[in-house]
Amino acid sequence: MSTDPRVDDYIAGLTDWQQHICREVRRLVHEADPGVEETIKFTNRPYFVLDGNICALLGTKDHVNVFLYDKAIVPDPENIITSGHANKTARMISVYRDQPINGPALVEMFRRIIANTRRRRSVGPRR
Repeated sequence: MSTDPRVDDYIAGLTDWQQHICREVRRLVHEADPGVEETIKFTNRPYFVLDGNICALLGTKDHVNVFLYDKAIVPDPENIITSGHANKTARMISVYRDQPINGPALVEMFRRIIANTRRRRSVGPRR
């Protein structure tokens, strides 16, 4: 697992329960594909990338947002997406304190996002 110390710093600045959520999402995105890389975009937001954006984290006052960058709109059979259903580029999962994360469903979504991003990269831009 390739980690970025700036992501460590971001997570360390959150409350204990938010740190727990961010660490779990971080673990799950790396489980989806060990080639996932971490970076910081927009000054301080952790992004997880592999041939494009997969997801980003944002700690808020009462929850953590997990932004999914799924231009192909991957299926959500477990209904874990909480917002952005009509958005064509990204959707969001809001995770609140003491709320369990559906790890298997999230890993599957990450894997599909990665596969779709790779497929778009291999095909190249539309002309």
